[in-house]
Amino acid sequence: MTMPDPETVLEAFMGDMDVYQAQARKTAIYPKSQKVIYPTLGLCGEVGEVAEKVKKSIRDGHDLDDMAVAKELGDVLWYIANLAEDLGYDLSEIAQMNYEKLKSRQERNKLQGSGDDR
Repeated sequence: MTMPDPETVLEAFMGDMDVYQAQARKTAIYPKSQKVIYPTLGLCGEVGEVAEKVKKSIRDGHDLDDMAVAKELGDVLWYIANLAEDLGYDLSEIAQMNYEKLKSRQERNKLQGSGDDR
């Protein structure tokens, strides 16, 4: 069995991301005067909830509730989709920019380290 071309798979996935973004936008209820601000603050809150679930599993010495974290990640994705929309980007554009940045770093052996301009 032949493996599909990774670039083709990536393009299909990115199209799916744009479909998700359009669906997420239909459920966005916040004042247009607060665009960018509202989803940014919501994103920060939801990322904090993900961190809290992980932290509490460590503190309390129990297994991580993967489903609970996955649900919070869904909220994170919703805010990312709507923030991207407010900024005028499709999720696929953001994913492509990120992929190209990381691929370039990998090709230049610069994945490790810190700083945006590696």
